[in-house]
Amino acid sequence: MKYNFDQIIERRGTDCLKYDRTPKDVIPLWIADMDFATPDFVMEAIQKRLSCPVLGYPQMPKDYFKTIAGWVRKLHGWNVKPEWMCFVPGIVKGIGLVEWSLIPRGAKVIIQPPVYHPFRLVSQKNEMELLYNPLIPVYEEECAAGCGKGAGKRLVGYEMDFESLEKCMENGGKLLILSNPHNPAGICWSRETLERVASLSAKHGVLVISDEIHAEMAHKGFKHIPFASVSEEAAQNSITFMSPSKTFNIAGVVSSYAIVPNPELRKRFFTFMEANELDNPSIFSAVVTMAAYKHGADWRRQMLRYVESNIAYVDKYLRRNIPCVKAMLPQASFLIWLDCSGLGLCQEKLVNFLVKKAHLFMNDGTMFGPEGAGFVRLNIACPRSVLTQALDQLRDAVAAMKCSCRK
Repeated sequence: MKYNFDQIIERRGTDCLKYDRTPKDVIPLWIADMDFATPDFVMEAIQKRLSCPVLGYPQMPKDYFKTIAGWVRKLHGWNVKPEWMCFVPGIVKGIGLVEWSLIPRGAKVIIQPPVYHPFRLVSQKNEMELLYNPLIPVYEEECAAGCGKGAGKRLVGYEMDFESLEKCMENGGKLLILSNPHNPAGICWSRETLERVASLSAKHGVLVISDEIHAEMAHKGFKHIPFASVSEEAAQNSITFMSPSKTFNIAGVVSSYAIVPNPELRKRFFTFMEANELDNPSIFSAVVTMAAYKHGADWRRQMLRYVESNIAYVDKYLRRNIPCVKAMLPQASFLIWLDCSGLGLCQEKLVNFLVKKAHLFMNDGTMFGPEGAGFVRLNIACPRSVLTQALDQLRDAVAAMKCSCRK
């Protein structure tokens, strides 16, 4: 079956966070859900459940964790056991629940900016002390030929600063929250990088939470490596969070799960979850997860090819038409980290320019940390026609700004 990712779906007026918090004359390209229709097999599974007119207390389906284990093994080559798994009511909530159950109040938590901002927010609101281990940007020189005015350095990735990371651990860090694949930059961390993180964490007794919500969205030529799969040290010193929500556009149905190989950690965390009745999925959570993982392989392949073509389209468009704005090409996810520093605007003026002049709403780069100054995060999981309109609006706004500056 061929799926239609060019379909325009009207989402305004549905209490949709992405659209109903965005002015009507502005194209929303921010929060990380897709504008593609949720797959038919997921909707059919929900409708089948709704054929029973009673929405009473559900129980965990017998093959729920077995289905997840089979998907993880097939996709990532990681042999997880069903008993290692627990439902969690959202990955950010899961991070907070780990902080509440496994580390003391006021403990030091390490994050690696620029990085997904709830890592910082949930830790701060849980009264943890944050330690920052900023990533090191990696630039490449662009050839002048054919590059126009945008020739120069281009951000192509980030590396971990292991010297700084170990200092954070030596300074009392108790928990490292790892974004794998990385959000907002879309990096699939290498096995060598993950092994080194695992070794340092084990050496200093630092627990690792690996947020792997974009694990199923590695692009062609790249591979996601689950943190806990790289070594026994990693497996015994980590909690992994995964979910089908990004891949199958079901973020509105909570469908996350934890994988905890270490029996002692597992007992402590799972007991906390059970005691507070946080480990029971809602009536639709298990339904959508099992439908996605049993029937979603072909949809996922087609969706990824469409997203990859959108990424390539953005890169080509910017190089030809707006060379002062540069895309860091993601290795995973449907998010692009855009370097807008070539526009010469401070961050406040950049965000205002995008909304007021280009009529585009993207995520402000500084929400991911001060290292995001000059950047915005662009969500390209939308029909090509919408993406083209957005880029045309950006091109025209930049042209008008330059014309105004010349005057």
